[in-house]
Amino acid sequence: MKTTAALLAGAAAVVAATAGGNCSKPYVTSEALQGLVRLEDLLAGSQTLQDIADAHGGNRAFGGGGHNATVDWLYDTLAATGYFDVVKQPFVELFSAGSATLSSSSSSSGEKVYTPKPLTYTPGTDGQTLSRPVVAVAELGCEAADFPAGVAGNIALVLRGDCNFAQKASLAKAAGAAAAIVYNNVPGGVAGTLGAASDAHAPIVGISQEEGESILSALASASPETPLVLDLFIESIVENRTNYNVIAETKQGDKDNVLVLGGHSDSVYEGPGINDDGSGSVGIWAVARALTGFRVKNAVRFAFWGAEEFGKLGSYYYVKQLNRTGETEIAKIRAYLNFDMIASPNYVYGIYDGDGSAFNFSGPAGSDQIERDFEDFFKANGLPSVPSVFSGRSDYAGFIENGIPSGGLFTGAEVPKTAEEARLFGGEAGAPLDANYHQAGDTVANLDHGAFLTNTKAIANSVAKYAMSWAGLPDVHLPQRRWSADRHRALHRSNARGLAGHGHAHAHSGPCGEVGGFDVREKVRERGGREGERKRVGGTIGKRVYIRFK
Repeated sequence: MKTTAALLAGAAAVVAATAGGNCSKPYVTSEALQGLVRLEDLLAGSQTLQDIADAHGGNRAFGGGGHNATVDWLYDTLAATGYFDVVKQPFVELFSAGSATLSSSSSSSGEKVYTPKPLTYTPGTDGQTLSRPVVAVAELGCEAADFPAGVAGNIALVLRGDCNFAQKASLAKAAGAAAAIVYNNVPGGVAGTLGAASDAHAPIVGISQEEGESILSALASASPETPLVLDLFIESIVENRTNYNVIAETKQGDKDNVLVLGGHSDSVYEGPGINDDGSGSVGIWAVARALTGFRVKNAVRFAFWGAEEFGKLGSYYYVKQLNRTGETEIAKIRAYLNFDMIASPNYVYGIYDGDGSAFNFSGPAGSDQIERDFEDFFKANGLPSVPSVFSGRSDYAGFIENGIPSGGLFTGAEVPKTAEEARLFGGEAGAPLDANYHQAGDTVANLDHGAFLTNTKAIANSVAKYAMSWAGLPDVHLPQRRWSADRHRALHRSNARGLAGHGHAHAHSGPCGEVGGFDVREKVRERGGREGERKRVGGTIGKRVYIRFK
């Protein structure tokens, strides 16, 4: 694999080879740009991100050493071309992450290891393992009277439901509990948030319904003389961190008619994020480097967003800063393209449903044309594609909420592949599209090379097209954009309340997809009804929802 030094040297060679100036370069074409997209470069870039994660605790979570090194690599390699104006855009956000272990080795239950998940903003156990008896809480732990005197100094076991996690954690602390465990009221694990950091909360983790019931069963056999003792350790990080977006814009091209494309450069705390979203970041990085051999008529801006895994924070910050100038700067963006997970090992070729024909939710005017352009690319290459719901759950959200035509590609996360999808794309029906989603296994070894290369060529095709012409996309009409922006912002508010929309769930200790202090189901990506309800959207096979709860 290529090292960062080798990639920098290669970038410098591109500059040297074109030292005659931009006028000596040909205008970009789709065929020529695609021809410079090589799997070798994609895998080399991915390996660099893997090496960075390996050197920084196994992740590239925002504001940490792994993400800062990613930012530096992106900045250095793109700045070295001399083709772009490259900036690091800093912003500060609250970071929360953690890990936990839970086990028992008492005579009443035998030795057993559980799989706890810290709730976002939980306190830790101060570097100590708590070895304490566990005490079941009456009812749902939503009233002070639910907590018996016996929880004082011990671990409270609470059933999920009725009130938010913050209330359960506060009542447990008030009752004197050393910690609390919430077990699910439906099959599966628990992921959620306390809404904010507070000294009023007891350290708290979530476990599955099955694990909670096994603890209850062991409690039935325990006695005051032989209590059920659990060993609980929680490591919690809650701190403000400086994070960076990396923005690289062509020095040439019409600066009043700009194509923006982006992917997020951070990972979850639990893993290196080489597909999510190393693949999208590396894909657009590779296209950016290939573009340096050409002239363009329209400026192209490559964006690498920070802190996406914590709620699209980097892209929202970027758009907010543009809006501080009024409508002048935001109106210069003619289209936005988003690439988040483009090399899933059990992939589908998903295209954001810009025209709303599959899911009855369309993007701003022009998004339909962007979708058609992607569809035409796959058809021209003899490949199938399916629509992906377009409701604002990845970094395109801030752009559609400003009325900007948008689109993009997505190869899938934890939702199982259907038999029809297996027929269309190959792979294993019934298995997740990415079984390593948000886990330590999201490594360079678990990318589908064919999907990675094809999707990056699709990126190159669209960049070449829009860098030369906006044919088919509408001119900027500010009243229409304002109307579209209001519509999409209203939907975003509705989604945040859990009343509508669809999402791509995050089951990690960051707050993506979690509504301030409330109980959010783990790994729910297909939301059409109440929180936690799995629902298929659209009745036609192939028109299936591939969504990002981001």
